[in-house]
Order: sequence, then structure tokens, then C-alpha cells
Amino acid sequence: MDSPSIEWSEHINEVPKEVFVREDVYQVELERIFYGPQWHPIAHESEVPNKGDYKTANLAGVPLLIARGQDDVVRVFYNSCSHRGNQVETAPMGNKKEFECPYHRWLFSTEGKLIGCSNEREFSPGFDRKDYPLAQPRTASFHGLIFITMSPETEELDEFLGDLKKTLRELMAGDGRLKLLGYQKVRYDTNWKGYTDNDGYHAPLLHQAFKMLNWQGGKGRQFVTTKRGHVGFESELSVASGNGALQDPSLIEFKGQDPSVGSRVISIFPTFVATKHLDVINLRFATPISHNVTEVHYAYFAHADDDEEMLKHRLRQSSNLLGPCGLISMEDASIFHRIHIGNHAPGAAIFQKGVKSLSVVGSEFLQNDEAANIPRWEYYRDIMDFERSAA
Repeated sequence: MDSPSIEWSEHINEVPKEVFVREDVYQVELERIFYGPQWHPIAHESEVPNKGDYKTANLAGVPLLIARGQDDVVRVFYNSCSHRGNQVETAPMGNKKEFECPYHRWLFSTEGKLIGCSNEREFSPGFDRKDYPLAQPRTASFHGLIFITMSPETEELDEFLGDLKKTLRELMAGDGRLKLLGYQKVRYDTNWKGYTDNDGYHAPLLHQAFKMLNWQGGKGRQFVTTKRGHVGFESELSVASGNGALQDPSLIEFKGQDPSVGSRVISIFPTFVATKHLDVINLRFATPISHNVTEVHYAYFAHADDDEEMLKHRLRQSSNLLGPCGLISMEDASIFHRIHIGNHAPGAAIFQKGVKSLSVVGSEFLQNDEAANIPRWEYYRDIMDFERSAA
């Protein structure tokens, strides 16, 4: 599919607003990004901890089924019957010994094998069950975080993640041995790029809880890894006093070793965000529903070795701090929507804070810079074949 015509500024800190709102742009994004050579995190193995556990998901309209087989191996399937393509499972999650397509009662094992079908003697010549398993995308994992890609051309996951691996591992409690606490799920009336264009600049200015709780940032950093513009945040935070605003001060209690490194955030192109803020471990699985709607599943985790007290502490913090109604992020939903409305006006979104050059893309930024988003935009522009205007 050819690239739409977009006039892109010569300056690296300017992004034309029309890329957020044009449906023809979105159709090319589906082909080149979501169905192209990218790795997409879709689940963590701890979401399906027992044999027969499954979870359904969606990636830009493609239905997925993640299941732990009776052999204890977690696999990802397309949620589509190998017979006529009917959606196999509709529940968001559950536990089954096999999966049955309701249309013609084809039966599949939790390992994806076709193990039963009605009227088999009347099928086409040469029919063999072993030729009709549930189809699978290419998969890889990092400390239990499961990635898929729909392209054979995608590089190995290790190369895709680059130097982000250390921060991602630390964010998932150091070893990825997690236990699911629960979800918050929401649809934002915004383009997927409006959702992922969140930056470090806005946090102390937009989110009122930081002011109310006397919670100050420090000299943390943002860094970009690989050509794909993945961003890692390693934030320094003061110990919040609370200012007497909370009836339950444990909501901002940090049981980790050093509160100055209480926050880690990563953004993996195109839509995945993960956060460890205080004792909250939060993986955000996001996908576009259309060019103007984005769905985000906020998944919250504890560590597998947590005692009962720590488990309750993480659950209490998870349900109150982050997510669509969290104390320190509740304003985001409104901003995402208002960004999308504003992007229907002509012109460009222009980055300022942390921009040191209008022609050279950096890789290291301060904690509250917005310029760390520019490398991701450069990668996006490159794969979409949008050329810059001449100086």
C-alpha cells in the first residue's frame, strides 16, 4: 500500500497533526506497523498460570488466544477456527480442557491440535486432522512477557529490545516471576499515537496528585534504545509526605529498597507501556480499535514470592495509583481525548522541552523532557515513508 501524501516539516521536533486523524494513514499503519516487522507484547505468562488457562486478546483487529497447554507450555494462537475461520473463544479468560468451535463443533486441544470433528468420513479426499491445527503467529518471550509478530522479517526479540532489557527486567520484579492481581480496561477516544505520545514533561504539571501529596521528581533520565525509538524512564522521586491528604497513607508507602529509584517506565514501539511505580507492577497492553479509538488493558501484578501482607499492599496501591482512575493518572483520559480533538485543527504538534537541535535526534534526555518522543517519531516517519520538506 502506498504512503498517503503528508507534508512533514524539515524540523525534527514538528509532527503534522493530520497523521493522528486521517483514516488512510491508519490503514497504512496497520500494514506496515501492526501487521509488519514489529514485536508486540500481548500477555504475561502469569496471566495463564494453570494448565488449561486461557486469555483472549486483540491486536489491531486480529483475534488472539493465549493458552497454557496440558504440557504446561504457553502458546499463542489466532482465535480463528482452522475450518471456516469462526472465532473459537469469546470469553476474556477462563480454563478449559479443550476448545470447541460452536459453528461445526470442531474440537481443539489446549495445545492447538485438532482432536475431533463431526462427519469426518464425508470430508474432502486426503483430509488429515494433523493438517488443521489452530494457526499460530511467530512468538518469543522475555522473562514471561509474550511477544508476537506477524512478519517473518522481524529481527530476533533480543535485538528488537536492545538496551531496554535491563530496565524491563527490573520493572518485572527482577526476574519476571509474577502473579496476576487484576485488570482495569478502558477505551480512549483518541488515536493510538496520541495515547503513546505521553511524555515526561507533563507529569508534574498535569497530575494534581503530585502537588497535593508533595511528591517531587529528581534527576532521573530518559533513554532511547535501538533505531525503533523504544524509551526507558528511570525516575528519581522524593519520598511523598502526603500533606495529610490521604486517610490511608499506605497508598504512597514504598516497601522497596530505595525510594529514589521508585519509578521505572518503558515504552515499546508501537503501543506497549509498562510501569513500576512504588510497589505497583503494571503492564499496559494497548491496541488501536480504529483510527480514533484506542483500547488499553492495564494489568497489575505481584511477585510470586510476596507474602500476604505485600500482596494486599500491591493490590491496594495498584487499584488506587495508576490506570484510568488512578490518583496520579486520572487526568490522562481527558487529555488523550482533548489531544485528539485538537489534532483535527491544521498545523503541527511541536516539541520544545529538551530539544537541543532541530536536525539531530538525541538518545539521552532528562526525566521531565518531552524530546524523548522525537526518536520514536523519526522511526515512525521512516517506516511510513513520509519525506521531510526541503529546508
